[in-house]
Amino acid sequence: MVSRLRIATLIILAAAVAACRGQPPAREIDEVTRMIDSLTPAVEKAVGLPFRTRPRATLRSREQVRAYILQKLDQELPASKARGLQATYRLLGLLPDSLDLRALLLDLFTEQIAGYYEPDSSMLFLVASSDPGALRVTAAHELVHALQHQYLPLDSILRQQGDNDRLTAAQAILEGQATIAGIQVMVPDQNLYAMPMFWDTYREQLKTTQSTMPVYGKAPSILRESLIFPYLGGADFLRWWYGSELHDSQPYGPRMPVSTEQILHPYRYGRGDQPVRLEFTAAEAGVIYEDVLGELDLRILIADLGGVDLQSPMALGWGGDRYRVYDTPAGAAMVWYIVWDDAASRTRFHASSVPRLEQRRRLGYRMELTPFTLQGRPATRGVIAPDHWSGWKQLATVRIPP
Repeated sequence: MVSRLRIATLIILAAAVAACRGQPPAREIDEVTRMIDSLTPAVEKAVGLPFRTRPRATLRSREQVRAYILQKLDQELPASKARGLQATYRLLGLLPDSLDLRALLLDLFTEQIAGYYEPDSSMLFLVASSDPGALRVTAAHELVHALQHQYLPLDSILRQQGDNDRLTAAQAILEGQATIAGIQVMVPDQNLYAMPMFWDTYREQLKTTQSTMPVYGKAPSILRESLIFPYLGGADFLRWWYGSELHDSQPYGPRMPVSTEQILHPYRYGRGDQPVRLEFTAAEAGVIYEDVLGELDLRILIADLGGVDLQSPMALGWGGDRYRVYDTPAGAAMVWYIVWDDAASRTRFHASSVPRLEQRRRLGYRMELTPFTLQGRPATRGVIAPDHWSGWKQLATVRIPP
């Protein structure tokens, strides 16, 4: 799993569907090696690429996995970044003020992970206490990631900075392929790309399984949906890909999707619909975080507000966005710009979602969501900040770079 969860760039590749169950007997290293050797040819066939070097695997205890996750959180989600991300979702009402983001992510990943592929060491790790059947499914999934790493610069892909939406799209491709190919290994005689009913059932089973996990079941929707999207959304995109005229190649390199909008709505990807890139016009003091929300996060927000069914195929009309979060004496502040595909999309957002969002305004805070035109495009400027924030006097501006 490329489990950065879109709000945490945690570089772990793990199988969410295969969480630990009970305490079965520990696997010996040679048994793991034999399993990997037996799965390798099937993974090569499912992906359509050969391994350049023999994959390596070993076992880790649940405690070792937790220690690894903590180490990666320290590397990829330091306290300053965690504070900015936490403030973003708190201001939007997607996280309660009492929730400690880093602590929840540590518990959530520890609960979910039954195995992971580590690009730094090119090693596949499996959790020793996992159910035997789940362990095999996990191994097949992670072997796909090991194979991807032999053809792709996973480190650079997964360490993109400043555009979490683009990173999520890349993760969806990696996880989508690993999901489909990993399952294909288990049912080699089936054509999974031509079985829509199978994927409907798989989607429901996965969500049902996830909901029974204590930490996942109680997590806010932004975390739950972020965790599961790369698997389901990525698999849906790849199913479209292999049924399109593009199926003669892998969806990597220059063909890698660059937004969650393209993953959610493949027809937009197919017609070359690119997100609008925004950049702030000047550096400012007090900025603790800057990023892109993207259509997926916007869709989760609107669904959380009660404005749209999360599974609705309707596009929101998101064209691009960018936001900054500031540290102020009275609390965090946020300036957020959205560019829309058309004026109708902006009108829908302001008519339906903005009133609901304004109902979440925090005590002592002021909220303004203003429609305007940015370089000829319909746009929205959102500001959520303490009443007496000095930044109200001169708000940051953005532009669409040439």
